[in-house]
Amino acid sequence: MGGFFAAALKTDCLFDLFFGTDYHSHLGTRRAGMAVYGENGFDRSIHNIENSPFRTKFDSEMKEMKGNLGIGCISDYEPQPLIVRSHHGTYAITTVGKINNTDQLAERIVGSGTHFLEMSGGTINATELVAALINQRDNLIEGIRYAQEEIRGSMTILVLTPAGIYAARDRLGRTPVIIGRKKDEGFCASFEAFAYQNLGYSTERELGPGEIVILTPEGVTTLVAPGKEMKICTFLWVYYGYPSSFYEGVSVEEMRYRCGASIAGRDGFTKEDADITAGVPDSGTAHAIGYANASGIPFSRPFIKYTPTWPRSFMPTIQEKRNLIARMKLLPVHELIDGKRILLIDDSIVRGTQLRETTEFLYQSGAREVHVRPACPPILFGCKYINFSRSTSEMELIARRVILKEEGENVERDVLEDYANPDADRYHRMLDAIREQLGFTSLSYNRLDDMLDAVGIGREKLCTWCWDGRE
Repeated sequence: MGGFFAAALKTDCLFDLFFGTDYHSHLGTRRAGMAVYGENGFDRSIHNIENSPFRTKFDSEMKEMKGNLGIGCISDYEPQPLIVRSHHGTYAITTVGKINNTDQLAERIVGSGTHFLEMSGGTINATELVAALINQRDNLIEGIRYAQEEIRGSMTILVLTPAGIYAARDRLGRTPVIIGRKKDEGFCASFEAFAYQNLGYSTERELGPGEIVILTPEGVTTLVAPGKEMKICTFLWVYYGYPSSFYEGVSVEEMRYRCGASIAGRDGFTKEDADITAGVPDSGTAHAIGYANASGIPFSRPFIKYTPTWPRSFMPTIQEKRNLIARMKLLPVHELIDGKRILLIDDSIVRGTQLRETTEFLYQSGAREVHVRPACPPILFGCKYINFSRSTSEMELIARRVILKEEGENVERDVLEDYANPDADRYHRMLDAIREQLGFTSLSYNRLDDMLDAVGIGREKLCTWCWDGRE
């Protein structure tokens, strides 16, 4: 995943760019960068942020970089922004997305005489590949459209030029681009709407799918009109989005309240069945509040996440270390756990490792029962579009491992669809196996239809690939 921020102001933009980018730190954990353009031309800085927060690494840049146009990014993968010199002139570029046909695109471009610098592991920087695709066309607008059309996956792009900042939302709107206005000073483009609110901007509008605009200090001009088809990632509301964010006009926090309430409505649990409702911090908390409000089972915090000096749990690239950090961050409140029947809500179950260890942690702290209610359905398919998980194989998903044991390899599509159907026998056998493996007292997932109703926009506009495999 990743996040971005851009500012086009009549005066120096560094302050806004610095904090606007920093406000996206929840979306990426490995690399960060800023690029600006001003009287002295282009300037850029990139840092590794795996062991230090963005503000610490870029503190010196606040004093040194100057410019009224700028783009910044937080990235889970490749270093960016990149500065490119081509027949379009010099520009800086940053991207958020996923390219599934990298090798085919790279071979085609190499055949035309272009070369790429390999990153560690032999991979190509996705942003460099996007720039190479853009450079295949006569102008930037055609180049951006060409890159998005050729990429299999998703791609949102920011391009910084002396004339302004081009902002291009993914062709199917899988990730957001939100425009903010700062009165009498200029405009910004942001992945997260809350990132500019404390900087004096108000929301202007959200770009539509495939829309391309150019930001200058004087205005925002649409260069390519938005398309009609949208497939925004539903996981933005369930997990990735910050609580104070909104996408397509829908509040993340309110959606999570509705999500928890819908689980409670189907569950039917009351105070007779559980003593407290708890959420796995942080993204499970709002879902749990919604459940507690609807069920009457009081919300409580039986464990606290220690965050002042800890990085996010999925920051290390080695799974075992991520699990260790996830465990070490949780501090029990024994008085709220001992002897209690706990209704525990997490945003999802991916591999199951961390939630199993959280459950063991609660039992070791004296919990009598742990009833688990994930806020989304079982994840059956790896994400093809925005890299929401580091899983390198669908067989890392606990639901698929259970299916493999039941059905063997090469499972037919109609069988997988049966496992995705909450009314099917296979679905309930899968849940029993997951519950047993992870040590829960009971397990019930949110239904896909209820989750989509909690979002509140048309199902046809929402990507549900990871749950039902539908494009």
